[in-house]
Amino acid sequence: MNLRGVVTVAACVALLFSAGLTTAQAEDVPASGLEVPAGVGVPQSARSAAAAYAEAHPGSAPAGSNDFSCTPAPEHPEPVVLAHGTDASAYTDWAALSPLLAADGYCVFALNYGGKPGADTYGTEDIVDSAGEFGRFVAQVRESTGAEKVDVVGYSQGANVSRYYVNKLGGARFVDQWVGLASPSYGGVMFGLAPMFQALPGGPDVVTELTSVAVGQQMQGSPFMTELNAGGDTVPGVSYTTVSSRYDEMIQPFSNMALHGDGAVNLVIQDLCPQDGSGHFRAPYDPFALDLIRTALDPNAIPIARCEFVPIGADIPQVVVDSNF
Repeated sequence: MNLRGVVTVAACVALLFSAGLTTAQAEDVPASGLEVPAGVGVPQSARSAAAAYAEAHPGSAPAGSNDFSCTPAPEHPEPVVLAHGTDASAYTDWAALSPLLAADGYCVFALNYGGKPGADTYGTEDIVDSAGEFGRFVAQVRESTGAEKVDVVGYSQGANVSRYYVNKLGGARFVDQWVGLASPSYGGVMFGLAPMFQALPGGPDVVTELTSVAVGQQMQGSPFMTELNAGGDTVPGVSYTTVSSRYDEMIQPFSNMALHGDGAVNLVIQDLCPQDGSGHFRAPYDPFALDLIRTALDPNAIPIARCEFVPIGADIPQVVVDSNF
């Protein structure tokens, strides 16, 4: 197990610091240079299986996604655009949700953002730049489908990327509903180590070197987190929903995932299903969490959430193995 892997599963866990920030209108960024996976992936029910498939089939798109000939159905006129998490890809994080949404009748789209040239993993680079990529992708989706607005679902860092687009890059006029799964809305404290890194000269730079720029930007109290939430967590015209877990391994305190302000609804998995101990890493593959997302996107749908027993810490050993060996 290498040092970078240990820090990524504990400190990526933890979310960290940032550098300078800029604000620009989303439409000012050219619609080129996007990493849009085109390979036809298969549905998955577990992160480990998705990670193995992605390694064997680079460039795979989540099943049911990125059909740019898709015509939105009358009951779901707004396409759903998905944003993956840190050190991941569209496929590894959305191989369960995307096919479910497609079966529900949505046009579903997912890009790989925030990767270095030639990278096979994404979500590691400056989040402000990634939010610009996400905005360009939304424009591409709107143009191809003819939809005035989209709905957005972001997991982990993807929630911050997409919310920065909505709140800071003018994306609110193009987004109806925003859903954040395991959203680092106020960042994480890195098991209490974040204040130490912030206080030490060069501490944030050390964390960035050991993990990534994006991890460093998401520590509680970082310049990026301060910028993201400046002026309020929400903006008018967009409905916001967070889906979080009391047992989240990456974002503590778990209350840091909640949004405050008009238009915000905060759902905690264990408040609705006490026996479900799913945390951060299992969330995109937890049937109950996925069904909460589906009903958040369509509040008029018949509730379909399945409450089942899940042990606390489920999938953590496999995440450690997948990340380091």
